[in-house]
Amino acid sequence: MADEINSISIQVVPEHLACAVGSGDLDVLATPMMIAAMEQAACGLLARFLEPGQTSVGTAIDIKHTAATPCGMAYTASARLTGREGRCASFEVWAEDEIGEIGRGSHTRVVVDAKRFQEKADAKRRLNQ
Repeated sequence: MADEINSISIQVVPEHLACAVGSGDLDVLATPMMIAAMEQAACGLLARFLEPGQTSVGTAIDIKHTAATPCGMAYTASARLTGREGRCASFEVWAEDEIGEIGRGSHTRVVVDAKRFQEKADAKRRLNQ
């Protein structure tokens, strides 16, 4: 399990730019979009090992965004499972564009019962009405 890597490739489009998501003024890949792709790669990797009715939720992320990627260029976000203790899973995550590495860090996810988790979140909304 620890040797498995899950990767997703994405082409940077205008909706992914820092100026579009409010994380800056430039026409470059927004840090939140890169982080979302890293999280998606980790989620997809962990999903391979879950029982029916289970899902995972992100609980921590520590990322450095080290290089800019322009609109139109593709990048790949990858995740490697580095540890699992109980319901908690930790990952090494990184992203590379066509030139080289653009970000790296760690991510933690927790396995939950999907229905029970959603019901608890929905109950929170009813309490606030």
